[in-house]
Amino acid sequence: MQRDRVAQHVSVSARDALTLLGLPRIGKGEWHRRVREHGSAAVALARIGESPARTAAEQEAADAIGRAEELGASVVVHGDDVYPDLLHDLTACEAAAIAPAPPVLYALGNLDLLRRSAVAIVGTRHATATGLRAAERIGRECAEAGVLVVSGLARGIDAAAHTGALDGIGGTAAVIGTGLDVAYPADHRGLQQRIAQDGLLLTESPPGQRATRGSFPERNRLIAALTRLTIVVEAGHRSGALLTARAAETLNRAVAAVPGAFDAASCLGSNELLRDGAHVIATVDDALALLHVARADRRAALPPPALSSPERAIWDVLGELPLDLDVVVERAGWAADACLAAITTLELKGLVRATHAGALQRA
Repeated sequence: MQRDRVAQHVSVSARDALTLLGLPRIGKGEWHRRVREHGSAAVALARIGESPARTAAEQEAADAIGRAEELGASVVVHGDDVYPDLLHDLTACEAAAIAPAPPVLYALGNLDLLRRSAVAIVGTRHATATGLRAAERIGRECAEAGVLVVSGLARGIDAAAHTGALDGIGGTAAVIGTGLDVAYPADHRGLQQRIAQDGLLLTESPPGQRATRGSFPERNRLIAALTRLTIVVEAGHRSGALLTARAAETLNRAVAAVPGAFDAASCLGSNELLRDGAHVIATVDDALALLHVARADRRAALPPPALSSPERAIWDVLGELPLDLDVVVERAGWAADACLAAITTLELKGLVRATHAGALQRA
């Protein structure tokens, strides 16, 4: 019986919050002002009184809550215990050129992930192979260290960061600019479903809502606000990732970037962040140090791979730091053709990878 009363209270709170937000001329800032003035959305609505506009807003609120419940999603209201603490900083920045905290969030997945230390990993949709590898590795190793990886589910860097983080204990959260039941981009439907199952999806948009022109700038400021550190892996001059970085700076959060080729269009914006004082992410350890998190000992946790003698020799020679091929062959103590065959097998097994410069290291 007590649980039923709590559930009813949450439902009423969400209904009142959404109704107030759905009234004409009530944007996020005005919603916060009225709730502060009256103490709750319910009292603010009582002061406004009945009207056709309120009736329509109440129906829209009920529809949104009903669709969310059908999806198994939570409707999280500003002021709820599970509302992310870090988002309150957005409300404190209302005078700045950044939208206030969302009055209501729709969440699908594990809300407890928001209690963990978090990093935003963002970047261009048109990433290089090097950038994709960097985003995947930073995401994977941060998640293995217990850090929540937050990104925007876009193509390129975002998707690589999410994919890398999915199997780590830190997990991943995707902040999207559509309703929870709308896949954008459409070819990320499978990734979005996996994040909903094994991580967390967050959005301000009610179920069924498609992307609008303003959806993604608002999504970007949430990505920045949910984390203490934003890492830009690759970003061109007009990349939305730079909006995320600027939002992080407005919120006095740390901003970092991975150095890229100075003449690569996909790196011009991220390199300018470094020029202007962003932290340098040259290794995953740089990211973990900024987060004050210790690296997970993956090598100790993994069982010894079942390898042939040449493969074992290559594995034992390699470590976290890249080594040139000739150095690897010399130290392994096997003939060059046997080493090359072993390296190829190790790469196919996902145990060894080559850097963009051709050096080798454990994956």
